[in-house]
Amino acid sequence: MIDSDILCDLILANKHKCKGGEVADYIPGLKNANRESFGVCLIDSNREVHCAGDYEEKFTIQSISKPLVLMLAILDNGEDFVFSKIGMEPTGDAFNSIQKLETSNLRKPFNPMINAGAIAVSSMISGASAEEKFNRVLDFIRKISENPTLDYDEEIYLGEKETGNRNRSMAYFMKNDGVIEGDVEEALDVYFRQCSIRVSAQDLARIGLFLANNGVTSSGERVVSEHTTRIVKSLMVTCGMYDGSGEFAVRVGIPAKSGVGGGILSLVPGRMGIGVYGPALDPKGNSIGGYAILEDLSKILSLSIF
Repeated sequence: MIDSDILCDLILANKHKCKGGEVADYIPGLKNANRESFGVCLIDSNREVHCAGDYEEKFTIQSISKPLVLMLAILDNGEDFVFSKIGMEPTGDAFNSIQKLETSNLRKPFNPMINAGAIAVSSMISGASAEEKFNRVLDFIRKISENPTLDYDEEIYLGEKETGNRNRSMAYFMKNDGVIEGDVEEALDVYFRQCSIRVSAQDLARIGLFLANNGVTSSGERVVSEHTTRIVKSLMVTCGMYDGSGEFAVRVGIPAKSGVGGGILSLVPGRMGIGVYGPALDPKGNSIGGYAILEDLSKILSLSIF
C-alpha cells in the first residue's frame, strides 16, 4: 500500500536535487520550464490515485511518446513489419546519435526508443496525410491516458520543426536505406507533433496503469494485445532511459520511458502506473528529481521486477 504522505515526503527529500540539473534548451520553448517544478502521481491496481507536488502541471511528452506510437504502429502494420525496419537492441549511445545508422551492419535503427527508430515508427502510422496520421496518434494517446482533452503545444511543435536538423538528417538517411518507405517530411511532421503533446504526471500514471494492465483501460476495453504491451514494456526496460537504461534497471528495476520535457512514465506490471515530472535533467536527458523519486519508491515499496 502507498500513502500520499510518503509521496509528499519524497518530493521534499529530493527537491534539492533538481537544482543540480539543466533544463533542455535546444528546442525553443523547453528552456522556459521552471527547473524546480517537481511532481509525482501513482495509480494502483484498485484505481486509487496518490499524488504530490506539481503533478497537474502540463509539459510536453517528448520521447515518452515513442513507446505509445510504437503500439499504434504495430496495430497498423503488425509486429513483423515494424521490426523488419527497426531493431530491438540497446545502443549505448545518446538518444539523438546518428553514428550507428552508417557504421553498424544492422543498417537500421537499433531500437524504437532512440530518435532514429522513433521517426521510422512515425512513418508507419496509417493515414492519407501528416495531419490525419498525427490525429490518429493523438486520439490513441487520449484513449490510453483516458484524457480526451489532451492536445499539442503549437509553439513547441514549430520549435521542434525549426531546429530538428539532426532528426531530419537521420530521416533522409533512412529513406535512402529503405527504412522509411513513405514521405520523409510527413514522417518528421508526425514525429515533431507527437513530441509536442502536452501531458501531466497524472496522465502518465494513467498510461502506466494501462500498460501495467496489459493494454486494458479502466472501463475494461482492450486497446492493444497483451503481447504488444509485453514488447513495449521490455523495450522500456532495456532502452527507455536512453544510455542510462542499464543503470536504471539496476537501481530502480521497473519499465520506464523518459523525455527531455522532464517527464518519466513508469509502471509495475499488474500493480501500478507512475508518472513523475521534473524538467531539470541529468547529462543523459533524464529528470534528476524523477529518477531519484522512482529509486526511493522502488526501495520503499519493493517495486523492482528483477
